[in-house]
Order: sequence, then C-alpha cells, then structure tokens
Amino acid sequence: MHRPKPMVEIGGQPLLWHIMMHYHACGFRDFAIALGYKADVVRHWFSGHARHRPVSRWNVDLVDTGLDTNTGGRIKALEPVLGRSRFFLTWGDGVADVDLHALLAFHAAHGRLATMTAVHPPPRFGHLTLEGDRIIDFREKPRDTDEWINGAFFVLEPEVFDLIEGPDTPFEGVPLETLAHKGELMAYKHHGFWQCMDTLKDKQQLERQWNEGNAPWATWKHG
Repeated sequence: MHRPKPMVEIGGQPLLWHIMMHYHACGFRDFAIALGYKADVVRHWFSGHARHRPVSRWNVDLVDTGLDTNTGGRIKALEPVLGRSRFFLTWGDGVADVDLHALLAFHAAHGRLATMTAVHPPPRFGHLTLEGDRIIDFREKPRDTDEWINGAFFVLEPEVFDLIEGPDTPFEGVPLETLAHKGELMAYKHHGFWQCMDTLKDKQQLERQWNEGNAPWATWKHG
C-alpha cells in the first residue's frame, strides 16, 4: 500500500510520530495536521492508537485540506483550528533535534512575524580530483558552512495567514517572499542534527541510526 511520506515508518513508527514525539518531549501537546494525499492512512493510524500513550495525551485535529492543495493553502486551511494565535509549523518529511524552546524564545525576542529554522544541507556527493581520466583523490563532500537552507521548523504569527491567497498558493512563494522583502522573516540557525527523508537512502540512514541507538532527533529518549 502506498503511504504518504509522513507515514513511512522508521523503527516501526511513522515519521509523523517521530516529529510529534519531539514536540511532546518539549512539552507541546496540541497538534493540527493538514491532511492531503492518502488522508485515510493518517486517520486510520490515529484511530488505532487513540488509547496508546503518549498519543492519548495529545489533542490532535486532523484537517482535510484537499488532495491538490498547495502548501500555503494547506496552512490556510488550519486557520479555523489554530485561531489568531502564534503557532509552530513544520513539514512531515524530516526530523531534527531543534531546541523548540530556544526557537520560540528567539522568535519572541525579535518581534517579527515569522521565524524559519535555517540548517546546513547534508552532504550528498563525494568530491573527485581528476588528473586526466585518472581519479587521484576522493573525498566525501564537506559540509558547506556558508550555505543555509529552509529546515522547515517555523514559528509564525497569525498575520501570516493573511498573506496566503488561496488553495493554490505555495507557502514558499509569495507568502515567504513577501515576509522576507518586508523584513518580517528571521532565521534561527540550527547547528545540530537535521535530516529530510526524500529518498530510499535517506530512509535507510534514519532506520540504521534508530536501530543502532544513534537517533539524535529522538529527544524524548535523551532525557
């Protein structure tokens, strides 16, 4: 059966569970989940785990946002549930050990409308040094300390909803561009662990780290 990416399992639990457990470990219990592709898979999982801890302690709103709705439109669809208050936002396809309390404090201190967690992209390709057709040196691609990408752990003020025109709006388009141009988008630089799950190799890496007891994102295990 095909699954939405957040429901792909790592260590016998869906990626979505891992993300929510990280928030849970930081003391956050209220969740609104934007459903799209294979929404029934997500609903079925929650209905089957409703009595299990810690799921039973969570307040979870599952919001159908439409199969073809873009990222901004999905966020906009959460407004009736979230109301006009500050909220965290993240995608369901990656894990990290972001200090959520430090992220929130950073956001509150600067007073802008939006904070994006900036991360260094993980190295993916080795570097070859060639002499003609002969490889004389091979090195794993070093992490570029000057390059930052969207790590997708946000803190947002409710005014951000007003920048999303409708279901077809990509959040990475006009909303974030407008925030940046108006000086309302700040970067919280995360130097710790971050890994998206875009490929089978990514999944296998996360699975291996989990099985070896070396899963930095599992903050609930680290006390």
